[in-house]
Amino acid sequence: MTNPAAPQTASGTAGSDTAGSDTGGSDTAAAIAEVEQEMSILAGHIRASMRDAALCIDPSLQPFGLKVLRLLSRSGPMHASAVAGALYVDKSVISRQAKVLCGLGLVETQVDPEDGRARFLAVTPAAVRKLAEVRAGDTAIIHRRLSRFSPEDLHRLTALLAQLNTP
Repeated sequence: MTNPAAPQTASGTAGSDTAGSDTGGSDTAAAIAEVEQEMSILAGHIRASMRDAALCIDPSLQPFGLKVLRLLSRSGPMHASAVAGALYVDKSVISRQAKVLCGLGLVETQVDPEDGRARFLAVTPAAVRKLAEVRAGDTAIIHRRLSRFSPEDLHRLTALLAQLNTP
């Protein structure tokens, strides 16, 4: 029997409280499988949201290019190697993406004041404007859904995701 007060998962089944009820690992294994299923669904929503947001900025912008733009917007100018490290990709991927983004007028290179031979990647004012338009348009699936959460639930979710993301 399911608990009517238990949160419903995307698959429509009630979640179970497995804290303290692990009998030989089967409850934990089932709970992990439920989390993996929900994360898979979430990943699909995030991919769709990224695709839609990229299209709003420029029809030729790929979702990965949007990831680069968002990172640079949050972090400020960065060396290509730092962008590659933050996004867990090879520097060559960033080099190719930077050429595309520069061609679209969304990223520019800036001379590193400490090493005149090195360059930073930075978002252009046009990119800042377009990113703000996408955020203001509230077209992102995830943003719309998260806006229904209370601040307390958002902080709890953030803490759980941070815990999951910590090696």
